[in-house]
Amino acid sequence: MTYVSFGRRLTDLAAAAPDRPAVSCGEQRLTRRQLDELAAALAHDLAGLGVTLGDMVTIALPNSVDWFVAAAAAWKVGATPQPVAAHLPAPELRAIVELADPAVVLGATAEDAGGRPWLADARPSAEGSGALAELPDVVAPAWKAPTSGGSTGRPKLIVSGDPGLVDLDGTPPLLFQRDGCLVMPGPLYHNGPIVWSCQALMWGGHVVVLPRFDAEATLAAIEAHRADVVYLVPTMMKRIWRLPEEVRTRYDLSSLRVAWHLAEPCPPWLKEAWIGWLGPERVVELYGGTEGQGSTVITGTEWLGHRGSVGRPSFGEIMICDADGAEVPAGVTGEVWLRSGRPRETYRYVGAEARQREGGWESLGDNGYVDEDGYLYLGDRIADMILTGGANVYPAEVEAVLLEHPAVRSCAVIGLPDEDRGNRVHAVVEATTSAVTGAELTAFVAERLARYKVPRTVELVDRPLRDDAGKVRRSELRAQRLAGATAGPAGGPDGGSGGDVPAPGGT
Repeated sequence: MTYVSFGRRLTDLAAAAPDRPAVSCGEQRLTRRQLDELAAALAHDLAGLGVTLGDMVTIALPNSVDWFVAAAAAWKVGATPQPVAAHLPAPELRAIVELADPAVVLGATAEDAGGRPWLADARPSAEGSGALAELPDVVAPAWKAPTSGGSTGRPKLIVSGDPGLVDLDGTPPLLFQRDGCLVMPGPLYHNGPIVWSCQALMWGGHVVVLPRFDAEATLAAIEAHRADVVYLVPTMMKRIWRLPEEVRTRYDLSSLRVAWHLAEPCPPWLKEAWIGWLGPERVVELYGGTEGQGSTVITGTEWLGHRGSVGRPSFGEIMICDADGAEVPAGVTGEVWLRSGRPRETYRYVGAEARQREGGWESLGDNGYVDEDGYLYLGDRIADMILTGGANVYPAEVEAVLLEHPAVRSCAVIGLPDEDRGNRVHAVVEATTSAVTGAELTAFVAERLARYKVPRTVELVDRPLRDDAGKVRRSELRAQRLAGATAGPAGGPDGGSGGDVPAPGGT
């Protein structure tokens, strides 16, 4: 095994082929040499601001070539990139910054940094690294630290247990080929896009990141750059599939070897459509958490023989247990437990505690079963978390904001089926209808939370939703509305008034 640091790897790639493209986004492109030089120059700036080995650097930048400059600069000084959404409402962003306590904040505003050193963007103070002293070769103890909302509505950091190292003698992960091309339409503050993009970069790939997802632009990027890998979530797959056929089939996708999809359940009809379009050998699904205790992978070919499965373990082990913690046999549904089997931890939380049991097993809160062939099939989430468009929304967080509104007496946030996004965030709100409207409530939440967390539908009711202990049965509320959907308008079961109220600017 031959290990090199992430920072050294970028320098070596630049030396081997300086003019090969490294990162593209829209009209901007950086060659390997440009990326390495800009990152080295920004790394000097970070060091000058006091960033040292093991520190965190919060990166609040949109999808762009600058995002990669910022991440690479952090690695070059041995720091951990801590990405967040660029346009988070100030309260959310400041809560994350407080939790991470980074040495520097890149992006957002100086006020959001909370008195910490702040840089408006990733532009270094000195162009190019030629005139700068060579940086010492260091290894970031953790190569990433993305965020995830906790079940209490508070954010948490998931700090990787892996250092910033590449094994040059190893096989590229995620079915990458050396010097390939990845099209990434996902947001770089989510773990999947971070992992796929950065690993592609480390193996000499050209990362073509879209400023934001666009169905036709994704296909156009695959054709234009002769990409061999694309990262998708089922919401993206649905929107691509629903393009007019003459548009969808206009683009040459013959270079594409692998279309990965993950992050949310894929409807069987959609999976079948993509398998029929691209061929089963090119459609590959992965299930796993940011925590990295284990993962499963299934190709389209395997899926046709195990319909509905998310695959067999590609890393780690799986155990299914009943409510009493006893392991159940194949075919019986229970809680899914994962174990990495590695000598060191795959992650650590900041701001949360893991759900663990004896023997190194951990749970992400999923239900499922394993068949006789070892293939995993997932059911509903155990917790009330809502998966919408590939993003996690925790009801407690949205409810806390709704309760800030003076007209709201109680509320419950649940997920309801949505053909486009998998689930939509639906708010059931106890309030006087003459005092507030659904549109006013969505606007109120939109000022305080990220867009994907804003309820897309609001239902006003006139009775308490919580008992005297402050408890609410979200599963019952959801079941009532699912039953009511076949008998009448939403809100019927509670005598409330409902309506589709899209989030401002939502897609």
